[in-house]
Amino acid sequence: MDDSLLGGAHKIVIVGGGAAGLELASALGKKARKDASIEVTLVDASPTHIWKPLLHEVAAGTLDTTEELEYLSQARWRYFNFRLGTMERLDREKKEIVLSPTLNDEGEELIPRRSFSYDTLVIAVGSVSNSFAIQGVEKHCQFLDNARQAFRFQKHLVQTFMRIYSRRPSRGKGMSIAIIGAGATGVELAAELHNVMQQLAIYGLDEHQTGEAVKISLIEAADRLLPALPDRLSGATARQLGELGIELILGRRVVEVTETGVMIEGGEKVTADIKVWAAGIKGPDWLCNLDGLEINSAQQLMVAETLQTTRDENIFAIGDCAACAWVGHEGNVPPRAQAAHQQATLLSKSLVDRVKGEALMPYRYKDYGSLVSLGKYSTVGNLMGNLMGSVSVGGFIARVFYLSLYKMHQIKVHGYFKTAMLTLATRLRKTATSHIKLH
Repeated sequence: MDDSLLGGAHKIVIVGGGAAGLELASALGKKARKDASIEVTLVDASPTHIWKPLLHEVAAGTLDTTEELEYLSQARWRYFNFRLGTMERLDREKKEIVLSPTLNDEGEELIPRRSFSYDTLVIAVGSVSNSFAIQGVEKHCQFLDNARQAFRFQKHLVQTFMRIYSRRPSRGKGMSIAIIGAGATGVELAAELHNVMQQLAIYGLDEHQTGEAVKISLIEAADRLLPALPDRLSGATARQLGELGIELILGRRVVEVTETGVMIEGGEKVTADIKVWAAGIKGPDWLCNLDGLEINSAQQLMVAETLQTTRDENIFAIGDCAACAWVGHEGNVPPRAQAAHQQATLLSKSLVDRVKGEALMPYRYKDYGSLVSLGKYSTVGNLMGNLMGSVSVGGFIARVFYLSLYKMHQIKVHGYFKTAMLTLATRLRKTATSHIKLH
């Protein structure tokens, strides 16, 4: 039995309410209801949760608002504690984390600086965009690291569209958007924005409805988009984007971003009213000074096969912020939603076993393939399994599998019945609301 039980329940503190953190808190909270030996607390800087692979839909304004989950409500239904705040410091000797003060939009302090003790700490804070120190990226680009940034982008998108299209003369210059990074986020965002730009004109925000159409450019340093997919699927996606009129600039590295556009190697400039950075990730900067915990070059916490950090057995890391070796392959487990889901599932069992003094199970990543949605236009990807190997899929079948990934997350968080009811409610709402958010 864990020594902490001598002084009460074993305190499990989870920092970060993304896919991994929320699924873990929900699973452990359900167990804590029947097992007084554990107490679960989730900490996040935001009061609400949106599944990160949906952020491109938030940015485009096409995501239904019912997909946003309130942490306090979830904590009540799944029997864990929720604390609003941003972790700023760790004291491994005291086994304590410190949260910075919570401020309102006017800078007034709502919640003072606080500290929380733990017996087991799980860090699941996800990742942020990696600008690779390229000049102008931080100043002039939009990012989609979290829901707050995605909502800000959506508002900026509509306002920029209104400003340009209400003032331009007939057949004048239209709006231009440059997306840097042709991975899944960049490709999905490009397709979603193409649809949204058409919808904005349909709803009447383009007063002239003439002149040059919206220009969307997708810029990638590699010689092809979607490196996680086979060449054939990458090529098929490129052709689909080309048919939509999206400009692909491949094999060209961005050297600078300015107020008016993106400079790429060779001296060429891609003019853009809106610049979006989706070209790589890293761990949040504050992980670099986390009381001596080991990180890699991408600022991810180094973990063993049990998902314990390499320098402290009481601290675990999961999701995009964790660097976990991919057994049997070169490199680490890729930063995907399916990896976060698998890690949360494992820890929901391992941490209970740990409290009982039992050995921890090793984590083995299972790659089920990659899927990329081009909105209403197409879905492509490859499915992997022990029996079928790798199978390329597209169209309706790929779309079904893509949607099932999100449903798996919802089931882990809400259970089967509530997920079914939420799905039905979303379907009904779409019959009575606009296809996109217009404000």
